[in-house]
Amino acid sequence: MSRSVIVAGVAMTPFDTPGKARDYRVMATDAVTDVLADAGVTYPSIEQAYVGYVYGDSTSGQAALYPSGLTGIPIINVNNNCATGSTALWLARQAIASGAADCVLALGFEQMKRGALASVYDDRPDPLGDFLDTCEARLGPSDSPMALRLFGGAGLEYQQRYGAEDRTFALIAEKARRHAAPNPRAVFRDILSADEILDSPHMYGPLTRLQCCPPTCGAAAAILCSDAFAARHGISTDIVIAAQAMTTDRPDSFDGENLAATVGATMSRTAADQVYESAGIGPDDLDVVELHDCFTANELLSYEALGLTAIGTAERFIRDGDNSYGGKVVTNPSGGLLSKGHPLGATGLAQCFELVTQLRGGAEARQVEGARLALQHNIGLGGACVITLYENRAGR
Repeated sequence: MSRSVIVAGVAMTPFDTPGKARDYRVMATDAVTDVLADAGVTYPSIEQAYVGYVYGDSTSGQAALYPSGLTGIPIINVNNNCATGSTALWLARQAIASGAADCVLALGFEQMKRGALASVYDDRPDPLGDFLDTCEARLGPSDSPMALRLFGGAGLEYQQRYGAEDRTFALIAEKARRHAAPNPRAVFRDILSADEILDSPHMYGPLTRLQCCPPTCGAAAAILCSDAFAARHGISTDIVIAAQAMTTDRPDSFDGENLAATVGATMSRTAADQVYESAGIGPDDLDVVELHDCFTANELLSYEALGLTAIGTAERFIRDGDNSYGGKVVTNPSGGLLSKGHPLGATGLAQCFELVTQLRGGAEARQVEGARLALQHNIGLGGACVITLYENRAGR
C-alpha cells in the first residue's frame, strides 16, 4: 500500500450528555453534511463508507447514512468498543492506500444511556470476562463498574509500583478542563482545580468521579481520498495520514504481571512503535497528541506507552507541565474524553477532527503553535488500539 491518503474533510457535532442529545440519525446526518461541505464534495462522490457505533442494532450504519443519499455504495458497520471510530478510519485508510477506492467516508456516532458502561447481554459469555478475572486475581474482588475497576486498578497498581500521588492524577483532569474551556463542542467547559477534582466522590483506586469520562452522545466524520481524486476535485493535499497501525492484545494482557498491559499499554506501545518506524520519526518529534483519557489513570499510563516520557516518569512529566502548552507536547487540546466527552463510536473520529483542525491552524484559542505532526491514540477494551499519525506536508 503506497498511495498517499489525503484527509479531505473532517466534521464533528457538539457533544452532549444522554437525555439531551438528538436521534442518532440526525446527529449522523449533521456530521455527514458538514464533512461533505468541508471536503467540497457531494455524497455521490463517496465510493465506500465505514460506520462505527457500539450501542445500536445491526445496520444502524445504513439507517444513519440513507438520509444523506441512496447511492447503493458498500456500507460497512464497525464495532470495536471505544476504538470503533478509529477502526472505521483504519479501514477507510486501507481502502484508499490499497487502491480499492479513491474517496471513502468514515463516520462514527453514539446515542448513549446514562450510567457506567456495562454488558448488554446476560445470556452469553462476556468478552471482557478474562480481563476482569485478571484484575480480580491481582487486586481482589470489587463491586465497582467494569471499566472503572480495570482502569482504576491499573492506576492503583501504578501507584504501588512508582509511588505516584493521588493529586498527580487529579492534575490531569484539571488540565482537561482548562483545555476544554474554549472548545465549543465539549461537554464540560467549566474550569476546576485539582482540589475540587479530588473532593468529588471517590470511585476506585486513585480515581474520583471527576476523573472519569462522561457517557456522551454525538457524531463525527472524516473523508479520505487519493492524490488523484484530490487533484480532480481541487482538494488540498496538505493534510495526510502519514502512518497508521492497529494492534490487539498480547499474552501480557492476561498474565497478571502488569494491569497497565491489561488495559492496553502493550497494544499502545506496539502500535506506536510501528507508526514511529513507518514514518521515520520518534515521540520527541510530535507537536500535539490526542490520546485515550477515558480515566485520568489511562492518560498517565498512555504517556509512557506512547514514549512521551520514560517508564516510571509520568508523574514528573505531569508535574512539570510537559503535557500542556509551553511543555514538551500538548496532549488533548480538545479537553479529551474527560471533558470533551466520549461517545464511543464517534470518539476516534472526533480525535481526528481535533488534530486535523490543529494542523490546519484553525483551532483558535486551542491552537498549538506551529503544529505539523499530530498523533492520535484510541483504545478499546477487549481489545483494539489504533494509532494514527497526521502530517501537514505544507509545513515541511
